[in-house]
Amino acid sequence: MRVAIIGGGPGGLYAAALLKRLDPAREITVWERNAPDDTFGFGVVLSDETLGGIEHADPVVYEAMCEEFVRWDDIDIVHRGARHTSGGHGFAALGRKRLLEILHDRCRALGVELRFRSEAPHPDELARTNDLVVAADGINSTTRETYADVFRPRVTSHRCRYIWLAADFAFDAFRFDIAETEYGVMQLHGYPYASDASTVIVEMREEVWQAAGFAELDEAGSVERCAKIFAEALGGRPLRSNKSAWTTFRTVTNEHWSHGTTVLLGDAAHTAHFSIGSGTKLAVEDALALAACLEEQPSLDKALAAYEEERKPVVASTQRAARASLEWFENLDLYLGQPPRQFAFNLLTRSRRVTHDNLRLRDAHFTGAVEREFGCPDGTPPMFTPFRLRGLTLRNRVVVSPMDMYSAVDGLPGDFHLVHLGARALGGAGLVMTEMVCVSEEGRITPGCTGLYTAEQADSWKRITDFVHAQSPGTAIGVQLGHSGRKGSTKLMWEGMDEPLEDGNWPLTAASALPYKPGSQIPRELTRAQLAHLREQFTASARRAADAGFDLLELHCAHGYLLSGFLSPLTNRRTDGYGGSPENRLRFPLEVFDAVREVWPDEKPMTVRISATDWAEGGTSAEDAVAIARAFAAHGADAIDVSTGQVVSDERPAFGRSYQTPYADRIRHRVGVPVIAVGAISSWDDVNSLILAGRTDLCALARPHLYDPHWTLHAAAEQGYVGPGAIWPEPYRAGSRRPQTGRTDAPKQRLKLGS
Repeated sequence: MRVAIIGGGPGGLYAAALLKRLDPAREITVWERNAPDDTFGFGVVLSDETLGGIEHADPVVYEAMCEEFVRWDDIDIVHRGARHTSGGHGFAALGRKRLLEILHDRCRALGVELRFRSEAPHPDELARTNDLVVAADGINSTTRETYADVFRPRVTSHRCRYIWLAADFAFDAFRFDIAETEYGVMQLHGYPYASDASTVIVEMREEVWQAAGFAELDEAGSVERCAKIFAEALGGRPLRSNKSAWTTFRTVTNEHWSHGTTVLLGDAAHTAHFSIGSGTKLAVEDALALAACLEEQPSLDKALAAYEEERKPVVASTQRAARASLEWFENLDLYLGQPPRQFAFNLLTRSRRVTHDNLRLRDAHFTGAVEREFGCPDGTPPMFTPFRLRGLTLRNRVVVSPMDMYSAVDGLPGDFHLVHLGARALGGAGLVMTEMVCVSEEGRITPGCTGLYTAEQADSWKRITDFVHAQSPGTAIGVQLGHSGRKGSTKLMWEGMDEPLEDGNWPLTAASALPYKPGSQIPRELTRAQLAHLREQFTASARRAADAGFDLLELHCAHGYLLSGFLSPLTNRRTDGYGGSPENRLRFPLEVFDAVREVWPDEKPMTVRISATDWAEGGTSAEDAVAIARAFAAHGADAIDVSTGQVVSDERPAFGRSYQTPYADRIRHRVGVPVIAVGAISSWDDVNSLILAGRTDLCALARPHLYDPHWTLHAAAEQGYVGPGAIWPEPYRAGSRRPQTGRTDAPKQRLKLGS
């Protein structure tokens, strides 16, 4: 096999070494446009997991790297004069130039041909003359652009400028230093890569970079200015550069990673923000996977398909974590007012790769100090601290999220709803929410939706609230009121979600006469008289909810239902005072809120659920959501329940673990109103992490409570927590400890006998 590798970075060189070592008969050529001692950047950080893969695949490279490694455990966060250290993290780094030298030596020893100062031939020519072409030609990959119609790349630029520099001394920890300047906030990321050298990255928002005058400075001027700004972190020492330039990070993704016999590797295929240190790590892991797949699969096309199938999910997960980290630093100004220890915890857990439980394992002293500063009593996880909304004190931070059950008859909640909501109330959550309860018969989503538009329905709901209050004292139960708008008159979810009924349809009304999706019923645009009638329906339902004994009321202004339809510019095309500007689009939802708040008991809290983005071009943006939340808060909303999407059918959501939390986080810090985070929060560790970091006040979980109605009590048992935040019902108290299982340990080897 003849193999051409474009790009002599760590990924390309390591792929060459592995492929040659596995089959010495392979003819492998590496094409590198730069000289062998040229390198951009300074240090490289690798994880223990990656090093384990290198050790197994090529002990020679591993041993050479180990001789060069600088190792350390601590992370220092310096913010407003306070320095907080978290230990137990375990880093290994070496100079990028030295890493390349090790890989050059290994490739030469194995017989790989290295062509430096050589532009690779055109990818078509390489594909014609080689059996395999590995495009490891970096973020500006010519190969990727040549076959863009096949690879289908997407390159996203971000909001910060950064520059790679170095200092001629070794930091004693991975250091994050925050500088609040007259121009805005700037941050330093620094780590040692040799006994006498450290990488230093300086980063700031584009507008801060412009205001500080960096655009007018040359390389030397920028280096000197950065050293002055971070003089304390550097101990007054200078910084140095290496063809360093300010740049904007770009996230690269590709729909496909191979084309014929050409395959992408490393930054050519994907990038991950430097704040989680994964660029070289991912490239090396790509090389390991590609070499393994070529060994394991019977043909080249199957090997390339297996490589892509194996690596894509891993890379996607890393990129989600990197994006969370990147956006945290982009929005660093949100967190500057946090207490120093909470700020440090927030920074450490920003990517969601490090969590509360994980950090407690690494550094119990640091995590305990953060918990005490937060107000956690000894032995109390953050999720089991109380939270007050108006006159209601919730015993913990867990909310059973509203979930439509589609199991009512004529809007009446029945035995199913009693068991469903009652079981989750017994399960320990601080607040249990109903599904969206409709304010009118024509406001239902499906024939199976519940309502509060008759006295009989109110009596049925009272049966449920009475059960919750009697059998699970301390658990609050809330009602979510809403109207389906243009998304009504559809089949039950399991019969065809959002599909129109085949018969028995009722007419729809909405902000504008726009169907939800092709084939949906076209709603009538609401007249002013109908708007007034709708307000009355909401207030009548709110009165019934109060009489039924609910503890909290949430107004549903999300997910494309009627009130949400007014808020989004994609669904509100009105030309009267209820459409057009953001203020006009807010007018009717605020009128409904005010009318409901007026009849809802003053001591009981009222929340609002919003879609913080439509996940569609031209729709509600994150900044729009802040303005919407601010308006509801000004009108008396006690908390904002922050969801996203489901407003238009052609949305493109970016799903992932706790993917909606950044929107709640932004609203909490920009508006200063309590928030409820919701969306793919599934573990108690995530709940603890989000609460302690100050990104949310409450966490709403839906599917975990379908899987386990006693999710909250089980979370308490798994953490060894016993206290007022998780009260087991007396009949269940015997089950408050995890059941015993069979022993899985084996006798330990204790003696070593010679032969």
